[in-house]
Amino acid sequence: MRAVRLHPPGRIQDLRLDEVRPPEPGPGQVLVRVHAAAITRGELEWPTDRLPAIPSYELSGVVTEDAHGPLAGAEVFALTPFDRDGVAADYAVVPVEVLAAKPPSLTHVQAAALPMPGLSAWQALVVHGRLRPGERVAITGPHGGIGHVAVQLARSRGAALVEEGEPCDLLFDTVGGERLARSAVSAERVVTIAVEAPGARYFVVEPDRQQLAELTRLVDTGELRPQIDSVFPLAEARAAFERTAARGKHGKVVLRVIE
Repeated sequence: MRAVRLHPPGRIQDLRLDEVRPPEPGPGQVLVRVHAAAITRGELEWPTDRLPAIPSYELSGVVTEDAHGPLAGAEVFALTPFDRDGVAADYAVVPVEVLAAKPPSLTHVQAAALPMPGLSAWQALVVHGRLRPGERVAITGPHGGIGHVAVQLARSRGAALVEEGEPCDLLFDTVGGERLARSAVSAERVVTIAVEAPGARYFVVEPDRQQLAELTRLVDTGELRPQIDSVFPLAEARAAFERTAARGKHGKVVLRVIE
């Protein structure tokens, strides 16, 4: 099968489209035919002793092999665990516990763009931020891959969105740096995915099947829609990662595995 792999020393130009053996699912895992895989800025920052490695941890596809049978043929999407190879390939082995049914109103490209932003926004606002209806929320980077979903989610939870630097009950920071420092002084609570900072709750997003189901419900009611910045074929992974690092990006960059 085809797989995008990052080779040493680990630069974007070291990405190659390789022919590799298809993975074999183990206990609690299924084989997914990947239709689309989304990518995130900074995810190529692996230690060289882990290379070569497959990037991308967001997928949408179809289960082709399930030892227990019930999931075979199901359309699924997921954020996959970060402690193993990613899913920028024709096939990927995925733990059953992280898979959720793909939102029927989304294409595979759209569905692949939702797990990382959706789960990051949910865990920031709902889990760590304890957002309540009527509260004021500020979001740094509101047009980025995660920020644009957080804006929609905050509205769906009955929050009032305010500009950066205005007094707010909750600040969700996605960029760090001066924007975090400038906005945090006016916030009662601060949650960030960008950098550890005094007084802020920093977290790393985790796969969560139930939270994906909640996000699917919002998609079905029209309250949430992932934004696609650009779509690249699997063979153009280098160009896709260059786009993730470019300024002015709006939404997610997605690799289309099946044309």
